[in-house]
Amino acid sequence: MNFHVLTLFPEMIEQGLQTSITGRAMKNNTISLQTVNIRDYSENKHNQVDDYPYGGGAGMVMAPGPVYRAYKAVEEGIFARDDNSKDKKLRVIYLTPQGRVFNQAIAEELSKEEDLVFLCGHYEGIDERVLEMIVTDYVSIGDYVLTGGELPAMVMIDAIARLVPGVLNNDASAEFETFHDNLLEYPQYTRPETFMDKSVPKVLLSGHHGNVAKWRRQQSLIRTANIRPDLLEKAKLTKEDIKFLEEYNKSKK
Repeated sequence: MNFHVLTLFPEMIEQGLQTSITGRAMKNNTISLQTVNIRDYSENKHNQVDDYPYGGGAGMVMAPGPVYRAYKAVEEGIFARDDNSKDKKLRVIYLTPQGRVFNQAIAEELSKEEDLVFLCGHYEGIDERVLEMIVTDYVSIGDYVLTGGELPAMVMIDAIARLVPGVLNNDASAEFETFHDNLLEYPQYTRPETFMDKSVPKVLLSGHHGNVAKWRRQQSLIRTANIRPDLLEKAKLTKEDIKFLEEYNKSKK
């Protein structure tokens, strides 16, 4: 998978993603990262990319020209690499608090794309005309305002990259971690067996894979019910899960 980020701060994106799992995946060519400095496409001698908003108001707005030219440079590079890509619309994600809130389902959807373009805004936003011309997805990482789109882009790229085959050492990890089936992940334990008088649950020491799997499923259900009960509405629950939750809820009363 190829990630392309249009930004005013390419070094921020690069430094944030060229470490840990995503950094290793780049070295292995499992994923690639291209950062494009929007300032490089300014036609102003001072590389200015913002201007005062029409109609007045506080702050500055990113002008459409540099953003559009930066995007076209990325698009041309992708099309030059693969003629077949000319037949499809590139997914261009604009990071904005006004977008749909990012979640695991969106990460899974986007992980199936060959190329993803992220557009990071700054100041009071980006001229609406260029957004209408190039953006396909408006996405937010939460109902709060950040200085720019770089941090949200890194969050999304990290979450999406984990789902790309070959990125994780153990590909099964992505399937069974938090939010699998819209459930929170079960508790995890490692050595020592006893730590400050707290012991590892005996079922995990039993070697009985069936009992371990059942315990983990039940712990996921309990944790989700207690911390994120809203997720249960969309969770893929079996009849056994529903019965367990009913008994668990009765035991709490």
